[in-house]
Amino acid sequence: MLRRKKAYADTSSGKDILGNRSLCFIFICAFGLVTLIQQILSGKNYIKRVKTSDLFERWRNLQICRWEQNKEETSNFKMSLSRCCNAPSFLFTTKRNTPAGTKLRYEVDTSGILPITAEVFKMFPDDMPYSKSQFKKCAVVGNGGIIKNSKCGKEIDSADFVFRCNIPPISEKYSADVGTKTDLVSINPSIITERFQKLEKWRRPFYEVLQNYENSSAVLPAFYNTRNTDVSFRVKYMLDDFDSQRGVFFFHPQYLLNVQRFWAVQGVRAKRLSSGLMLVTAALEMCEEVHLYGFWAFPMNPSGIFITHHYYDNVKPRPGFHAMPHEIFNFIHMHTRGIVNVHTGQCT
Repeated sequence: MLRRKKAYADTSSGKDILGNRSLCFIFICAFGLVTLIQQILSGKNYIKRVKTSDLFERWRNLQICRWEQNKEETSNFKMSLSRCCNAPSFLFTTKRNTPAGTKLRYEVDTSGILPITAEVFKMFPDDMPYSKSQFKKCAVVGNGGIIKNSKCGKEIDSADFVFRCNIPPISEKYSADVGTKTDLVSINPSIITERFQKLEKWRRPFYEVLQNYENSSAVLPAFYNTRNTDVSFRVKYMLDDFDSQRGVFFFHPQYLLNVQRFWAVQGVRAKRLSSGLMLVTAALEMCEEVHLYGFWAFPMNPSGIFITHHYYDNVKPRPGFHAMPHEIFNFIHMHTRGIVNVHTGQCT
């Protein structure tokens, strides 16, 4: 839910400096909220028809308003996620939800089945390490160029739990904008394949990258397809070889399938959901309040200034694989409903 920001007051006169302009702010907030929601609900093809300049203008108008969580909307959304996906029970494969001797079906290679042998079983945690609404305030940090020069690092680090996507750099060069605190970081196996030769040769470079995240746990989609499994398991083996206490988890393939179906109903149809959307979905069940940073799908920020694709480089993703504009559009819709707080400007 969006509320009008408190007007600045002149303490010496006891009058509102903005005077009657406060009424203008109320009108702008209401108009921006109503028109944006109307156009979101006007049809699934709105994202194809809308001008980004119009979207940016309405988003800028909404920034005048102070975001406030809508408890009812948030609760209803969490209930929908709990019925379809149930992250507190099925986000990761565990010894409880994937017993030894059973067979695990892959997410996309549906003809492929992995027998849960004793060796595989011992890599799973006994049960899910997180529970429903365990954390009060969570930050999910995307890697978009929108977060560059935001100075949001301290705000992100103040969250009770911080999610990050695909081991992005959090060195001193970037920490003022993105922070350093990390509790759970996702790792796409393609990163290990392309940057670290599948861990078939030297493993220390990858181990040292993970050291930047201190005691953070890592999660990988080991059961997305058969190609992902071995390289994901090698991450667990490598950390054991280095006597690391870092938790290594694997997304449950049925959970990811359910998440994909859930967002397809919301209009997000893609070959693969982004890692960011997967983590946001989990955060909505694990956290009372969810804040998003670094999520944006356009080459310009809301002020029309060109930005890099990532905050650390300008490498574009493979075309047609993700549906990033649709994902961001859903986040904006959820922001207007008071479900998540999307941060696209500077933090104060």
